[in-house]
This record gives sequence, structure tokens and C-alpha cells, in this order.
Amino acid sequence: MKLVGIAGSIADQSYNRTLLNFMSKHCKGVADIEVLDINQVPMFSQDDDQTNSSVIQKLSNKIKSADGVIIATPEHNHTVPAALKNVIEWLSYEIHPLDGKPVMIVGASYHTQGSSRAQLHLRQILEAPGVNAVVLPGNEFLLGNVKTAFDDNGDLKDQRTIDFLDTTLQKFIKFAKVINMIDADDYEKEDLSATGKTDTTVEGVDMDDPDWLNKAAKKVNAVEGNTYVKLDSGLLTVNQLNYMLKTTPIELTYVDENNQFIYYNRFLPTEKMLAKRTPEQVGDSLTTVHPGKERVIKHVKQVIHMLRSGKTDLVSMPVPGGDSDHHVMHYYKAMHDEEGNYKGVNEWAVDLKPIVNEYLKQTGQMLVPDPNAKVDATSGASKKPDAPVDATASASKEETEKEVKPEVDATSSASKH
Repeated sequence: MKLVGIAGSIADQSYNRTLLNFMSKHCKGVADIEVLDINQVPMFSQDDDQTNSSVIQKLSNKIKSADGVIIATPEHNHTVPAALKNVIEWLSYEIHPLDGKPVMIVGASYHTQGSSRAQLHLRQILEAPGVNAVVLPGNEFLLGNVKTAFDDNGDLKDQRTIDFLDTTLQKFIKFAKVINMIDADDYEKEDLSATGKTDTTVEGVDMDDPDWLNKAAKKVNAVEGNTYVKLDSGLLTVNQLNYMLKTTPIELTYVDENNQFIYYNRFLPTEKMLAKRTPEQVGDSLTTVHPGKERVIKHVKQVIHMLRSGKTDLVSMPVPGGDSDHHVMHYYKAMHDEEGNYKGVNEWAVDLKPIVNEYLKQTGQMLVPDPNAKVDATSGASKKPDAPVDATASASKEETEKEVKPEVDATSSASKH
């Protein structure tokens, strides 16, 4: 994978540039990281548009041709340095090379707090209209006490810090592969407002009505209770179907081909769910389910378009929980009728860690790090169900602090470089 790195400092001695140079050297064979120079970028001015200058065009072209971007930000007065903000201004004025581009944020500072406030601001800046970068969520690499972090060769000294940096980069590489793949699709045509109609759409009932379920059921004279339903491999009553689905120990969601959310198996209270749903949401369009979340809407469109178009039958996204006791997976499976027509999405969410723990307990085995582990370089879309798309979405702040403390800190400080 080809990545470019941008250090948000133009100082002669920049620890953030040293960090990127270490990553470029240390990660050879996993990723090709080219560290870009921003020293010659002019001061941004709308009155003196230099978008077409060689320095701006070179930056833009390098970013466009890369699979992803790593930005190492110092922290000046609790925010990003002016030099970095200046670069982003040029890259979001008349040209937009960061639009849809996967971005990973790292940072270093003199004190124990590791540029956390600058990283938070940088996330907000990168998500602004006109920039629209796709930032790796959650994973925070915050290098504190940077004056003593490197040896004379510019290499990080602490092995735990190196290991955590490796893990974060591996997650970013998987994340970038999926983002790049789904961004290549013509996903905008996906109508998440469910304004169309299918052969099973219940007409005459407002989708946004919080009592949609009861009103729609009455409209179509839906069966319930002990009425039998003939299935393709069984005969069950409606009650029996509910008993079975409500005791299935994974969270199931059914979205039809019109992008209407029409079912979830409510076996846990909403506040305890991995993917939180409420009874009032049943019947809503996916736009209503994700109100005001423009970034989420974009990614939902991308995933559904991949499934509808047949580019893949399955998208899987690991979303690590808040501690080492959880590994939450979200799966999105395309559904088809007997003739192969797309009929919607079967989504399920499950925490795999208890299952793994039970297996280890029953077999007397244990998990150990694999010293030969390599980043998967083949992850991508496949029409085969056994070759799912893999996307590492996030690691929590708590997990970050727990794994790398004290070398990588999760608080904040100003830093000259």
C-alpha cells in the first residue's frame, strides 16, 4: 500500500517529522510511506490564489495517487499549528484531494499529553465541508515525552510504543482498503429515504410514524400469535418465530431492498445493544434512522451499493470495544430471492470475544501474539461469501491508554514541534 505522510511543522527540528520518518523506515514491506515537504507552501490568501503553483499541485497529486494519508500533528496553544492549517486551506479551496481519502492521525509533544487536543481539532477540520477526508475513527497514537522517545538514529526506543504503532497502522491499512474500494463505486444513486416501492412495501402508512409497526400490521391484516407460518424448512407459529429470534444471541436487523428498516430482534434493552435500535425506528427509512449524520449516510450508501450491485455479498467490519474483553463485529449480508434478485440487507452484530474465550477454556489453549503476523494485503471485495471485505473501524480511547501507557498518552499539551 502506498501512503504519504505530512508533518504539520516547518521547523528544522521536528519530532513529528522524525516520527513519520521512523514509520517510513520501520514499516517497509508493510506500506510504502513517502514523507512530503510542506516548507515551501505559501501563506493562504483568497486574493492571491496559488492553487496552480507547482508546490500546491505537487502536494495534491501526491495525495491523489496515494492509498491514504498519515498526518503527524504537533500541538501549539491547544490546537494544530498554523503551517498545517495553511496546507489544508490550500487543499480545500479550489482543489479537494483529501475528499474521500483515508487519513490516519498521529502526533507527538514534549510533555506527557501527546497532542491530543490538536488531534481532536484536526479530526474536526478534516471532516469539514470542502475537506471531507475519511479519518480512521478512534485509534489515537499520542506520543508524549518526545524529547527522550527516540535514539540517536531516530528510532523509537520503547517496544510497547512501537508495537502499538504497528497495530494502529495495520488497522489503518485495512480501513483504507475498504474505503478506497467502496469510494470507487457509484453509490450516490442509493436512495436511503426509501421513496421507491417494492412488492412488499406497505402503502398508506407514514414510514416515520413511531407506531408504524402496529398500523402497518393492521393495514395488511398481518397474522400473529399462534397462527402458523409455512417456512421453506419448517412450520412455526408467529409466537414460535418470535421466541426463536428473540433468543438468538446476536443482534439481527432487516433492511429491505427499498432501504426501509423493517425488523430487529429485540432480545436486549436498547441501552445494552451493540448496534442500538428502538421499537419506534421500525418502519423508518435509513435516512431517518441516521438523522443529520452526513458522514454516516455516505458510508451506508457505499455499503448498500456494494451489496446491491453484486460487487460483494458480505461486508464485515470489526469494531473493537472499550477494553480487551470485547471484539465487536458488524456484518452486512446481501439477501436475494430464488431468482437472484436483490431483496435487502441482513445485518448482524456480535461480540466474538466471549466465543473465543469459551473455546480457549474448553480446549485448554491461550491466545499469544504471532511474531510473524503480517498485514493482510489481499483484503477486498469479493462476490464469494467466504471472502468478506474487512475494515478495522476503531479502537477506543480507553483501549489506547491501557495498551501503551505511559509512553503513549491520551491527554494533551502544547509542543513547539
